[in-house]
Amino acid sequence: MASRRLSLADAATEPRPLPSRYLTPGDLVEMFELPSVETVYQWRRKRIGPRGFRVGRHLRFDPADVLAWVDSQREGAAA
Repeated sequence: MASRRLSLADAATEPRPLPSRYLTPGDLVEMFELPSVETVYQWRRKRIGPRGFRVGRHLRFDPADVLAWVDSQREGAAA
């Protein structure tokens, strides 16, 4: 268990690269450890999450847009 804690601490200080494909709401749930996919859809309705787009009926996110959103959240928290 101690090795798992150490690896989680290392992961928090060193971000993993985002995949080169478009991200799904499930990917965001996993990345940000959100309670459910519904959180991502609520962010979209409230226009407070990363910019997303539809492909047919599926919601996708550009990794660059997700990174830009994370950076904006960091700047807002620092102010």
